[in-house]
Amino acid sequence: MMTPFFSLTTMNFFQSIPFPYLYNKKAKQLGLWLIWLWGFILIGVSFYATQLMPFTSSFKGQIKKTMLFNGELVDSPTITIFTAPKPFVATVGERQALAIRSWIGVSPDISVVLFSQDPSVFSFAESLSHRVSVEPNIDFTFLGTPFFHSMVARSKASSSDVSVVIDPDTILLPDFIKTIRHAHKLDHDWLLFSSSKSVPHFPFRLDADGKHWLRDDGSRMKTQKLQDFLSQEWKWNLCEGKMLIAWNNGDLPLHKGVLPPFLYGKGLHNRWLINEALLSDFRFVFDATWAISNLHLNDLDHDFNRASEDFLGQGAGKRFWEVAGNSDLAMLYGSLYFHEQNFSNIFRLFQCRGCYLFINPAQMVVYPLRYKGSLSLRKEVMSMSTREKNTLECVDTIRSTEGAKDCSVKDYMNVSMPISLSLSLEILLSLRADKNKTVVLAVVGYNYKDMLMSWVCRLYHLQISNFLVCALDDDIYDFSILQGLPVFKYANLETKISFDNCHFGTECFQKVTKVKSRMVLQILKLGYNVLMSDVDIYWFKNPLPLLSSFGPAVLVAQSDEYKLTGPINLPRRLNSGFYYAHSDAMTIAAIDKVVKHAASSNLSEQPSFYDTLCGEGGCNRIDDSRCLEPQTNLTVQFLDRDLFPNGAYKDLWQERSVKEACLMKDCFIIHNNWISGRRKKLERQVSSGLWEYDMSTRMCLQTWHKTKFVYF
Repeated sequence: MMTPFFSLTTMNFFQSIPFPYLYNKKAKQLGLWLIWLWGFILIGVSFYATQLMPFTSSFKGQIKKTMLFNGELVDSPTITIFTAPKPFVATVGERQALAIRSWIGVSPDISVVLFSQDPSVFSFAESLSHRVSVEPNIDFTFLGTPFFHSMVARSKASSSDVSVVIDPDTILLPDFIKTIRHAHKLDHDWLLFSSSKSVPHFPFRLDADGKHWLRDDGSRMKTQKLQDFLSQEWKWNLCEGKMLIAWNNGDLPLHKGVLPPFLYGKGLHNRWLINEALLSDFRFVFDATWAISNLHLNDLDHDFNRASEDFLGQGAGKRFWEVAGNSDLAMLYGSLYFHEQNFSNIFRLFQCRGCYLFINPAQMVVYPLRYKGSLSLRKEVMSMSTREKNTLECVDTIRSTEGAKDCSVKDYMNVSMPISLSLSLEILLSLRADKNKTVVLAVVGYNYKDMLMSWVCRLYHLQISNFLVCALDDDIYDFSILQGLPVFKYANLETKISFDNCHFGTECFQKVTKVKSRMVLQILKLGYNVLMSDVDIYWFKNPLPLLSSFGPAVLVAQSDEYKLTGPINLPRRLNSGFYYAHSDAMTIAAIDKVVKHAASSNLSEQPSFYDTLCGEGGCNRIDDSRCLEPQTNLTVQFLDRDLFPNGAYKDLWQERSVKEACLMKDCFIIHNNWISGRRKKLERQVSSGLWEYDMSTRMCLQTWHKTKFVYF
């Protein structure tokens, strides 16, 4: 419609000019040129106006995602690569930096998330583009080792099209992105894995842009020549070693059940995830080892293995203790054993003369990527086309480079080996105490393992890391190690702790509580201040600044008085489940008296605290909230119950919202006591919403909140 309009207007213009020679042929050509000129001007104005419109960036994103690939238009998926690097120092840091730069250089659609709490990792990420970020809000051990199950949970929550979990020093080449793009075409949710190849040396570096590999002399190395070089150098084992795992973020889960709390870089967590994905049969699982070039230097293998054993403080060999509990070991063993014979029969994706094909080793059949026909690999096939012959040659090459197929896990399942954290109490104190030489101590048995984890998760959320766990039995000691907690064992307990019958008033309770004052005394003598806290106490905020402000020679304790009026330091109202003790001569002497008094008593330690420090019947009371022990001159300060309420004060646990009621009072803590029985305590705390631990996923709810934005 534009051309006739401009043609008519232009002709009228020329006819109005009084010179006859303008009606010749050249005049008509000039008119046509003016028409084209006006058209280009209008197109330019329209394009400029489009740039100013709000949907432009989104429109650009859609254009970017559609690109020409191998001669056809394909969607380029967004990819997030997740890894947990070691600190960026020395050779390890250099190798990790090279690997991560190789990832973001492969495609602009790749972003990287680094799981770490180490400052050097944050510094490294800041030195790169916005495509590399650090995620510190997952579950780590107290020595900084991330949990694999927490890494996977965060990865599954990604908004990208594809998630990838990879070792931090694994280098990727361009065939990685090509393979992911082909996998993204599949019409079914999928999970792929690729074993990393080990090379003795890698004499190449990336250019400044991170897109091209350079030789030592600065000349570019073509990708094909680089792969030819590596094909002569690399080797891998399908059953062990480093591995890349990727999946599309579709509707189907990766597997059934719960991923055990493996420590990242230890054990067989990659094998477990692959086998469970196979067993669950939700997704199409295939091996892309022959399609993806991911490699690492084998001179770092020794350092990698040593680092994975540092958590124990000694070489662990092929110990397989990185899952929590014997039931988990049984489940894990059953899963791996079930697929032990079938691991080598997984579909394999490989590239043959520019085409991507799947091979089914069990059926000896090759399928194109989109399953349009198949090719039998059986020897009885008499006549074949050139394409079929080329395919068979590729398959023969793959078979010759497969490596070991013995994927038995029996050697790893030495469950009888004891679990041990080779760190003494003195070393743990030096590692965990804050700058004021203060630690938070929890003394707990296996019967309170879930409450312990909820308590720990709450401290993590408040960014309180200076806590220690004293284990009263072997089960809670093993459990705490497997959960990555700083734990030491009390070895002199004279009674077995009952799982459901160790509540207030029982003989078990009396003996267990006396351990607390003994451990506090031992730590005080080592020069550290102690905040003793039972694990049935919910912390709203950090009380340490307030408690430490009372100074030396003052023991600050929670009051167990339930009456709303009157003194809060009446006889035997000192709660020994929450108190702060300073490491000074007067406090140590007073706690020593408490320990000796409790040793000769047939009651719990709580009466011994009051009778020793405040005197029998309260004869050492100096006002309604304090006592003074005359021999040691130690002052006992009872805490304000509005700030530190016990389980019976103002019936706070009966409120419709316990959290809101306590926050209105500006509480520091609330004690889940004045209720008998572990199960009742557990039910009350969970139902109230003052619970921080997901017992099914074995992850902190607040960590889950930060990664999936679904809780609270």
